[in-house]
Amino acid sequence: MRYLKEEELELASRYLFLSMALVVVQQDRNHIEKGRFKIKEHYLELLGKMEYEARVERKELRKKMDRQKLQVMQVGKNDSFTSFLFLAHGYEEKRNYFNPAIRKKVENILFELMQKALRPSPQYKEKNA
Repeated sequence: MRYLKEEELELASRYLFLSMALVVVQQDRNHIEKGRFKIKEHYLELLGKMEYEARVERKELRKKMDRQKLQVMQVGKNDSFTSFLFLAHGYEEKRNYFNPAIRKKVENILFELMQKALRPSPQYKEKNA
């Protein structure tokens, strides 16, 4: 039975997958720092901006979730599916996600973060206008 409203599910899901994307960015940063890249500063700068954007958004999502008394946690995982428990209004709702679908959602969020990170900053526009 569904206990979560659509907007609550979207909010908690975005928080969940954004958190996963943040882990990927941090892991990629570590790989680049330890890797054999000739010039790594540009990649690290991009990943740093992506991490910043993700943290800012996740902080806002967390505030909204706290106000609505929403929680989400992983409760199980196997080769094909990962299970998450969504808690809202004293109810629990368990949802299973196909692992390749999770990967695709995280990839899409990474792409969004990259686009945000690559936007020219307002200061840059003012200097060159």
